[in-house]
Amino acid sequence: MIDLCTLGCGGSIPMPNRALASLYVRVQGRGLVIDCGEGTQVQIEKLGWGFGNIDTLLLTHFHADHCSGLPGLLLQLAKAHRAEPLHIYGPAGLENVVRCLRVIAPQLTYEICCHELPAQQSAFHACGMEVTAFPLNHGMPCLGYSFCLPRSPEFQREKAEALAVPVRLWRYLQAGQEVETDGRVIRPEQVLGPARQGICFLYATDTRPVPAISELGQGADLMILEGMYPERQHMEKALKNRHMLYEESAQLAKAAGAKALLLTHFSTRVEEPEAFLPMARSVFPNCDCAADGLTLTLRFPEEAQK
Repeated sequence: MIDLCTLGCGGSIPMPNRALASLYVRVQGRGLVIDCGEGTQVQIEKLGWGFGNIDTLLLTHFHADHCSGLPGLLLQLAKAHRAEPLHIYGPAGLENVVRCLRVIAPQLTYEICCHELPAQQSAFHACGMEVTAFPLNHGMPCLGYSFCLPRSPEFQREKAEALAVPVRLWRYLQAGQEVETDGRVIRPEQVLGPARQGICFLYATDTRPVPAISELGQGADLMILEGMYPERQHMEKALKNRHMLYEESAQLAKAAGAKALLLTHFSTRVEEPEAFLPMARSVFPNCDCAADGLTLTLRFPEEAQK
């Protein structure tokens, strides 16, 4: 399963009742954070999921509301006596941005590994998930991220027993490795069931609609997209500032055939994001607004049905 928390759901500048957009992702005890506006470490402290388990930080782009909290978070991790490397992914220019922000956080207890991602679609692994980064349309290098936690086929012990495979070798077959016993080679597919569906979600803010959002979000368990502007009367601003309306995000979720949509990254002028949900739900019914500290869990299909 995957635990998610919208640490903040605001855009541009923090407000007394709304922190800047950031997402904490927890998988099997390991943590990943997307974006790090000012005060992100305060939101993590409130959440209580800890700092020591954060292995990876993904930055979408380098506007201040998405990265100015980096020095504070780095210092907080050092205060937690971190020793393992921290991996930071982001668009071209990442190393320079991190180096400049570290002027006020020069002494750390761990190594920082920067990974600058190309302007085209690329893939890597983090916290056991398959991650795909893809370019957005925000007037500067900006990335969206899709995530998939794969599920291995079920090990069928009755087949292993019928083949007289010693129990000590089962774990290798479960891991997809061939084993040899009594002069016979046993392949994983001989004792594993059919492929099983994993968990997938997508995160994209600060962009005009791009086809990759719905393409990579096909059948996603959840899409987290921006709701910077709620109504069509804000289209001129959306075009100028390269953001999306509620309705546009809902259209992308519908085109993707996603199971659910969560809107975030609201304009400071939107005091009650939920008030505008009806127009988004008219396009994509299973749509909600994020709130600071909102937590939810995505489960494998078999677990969700129990």
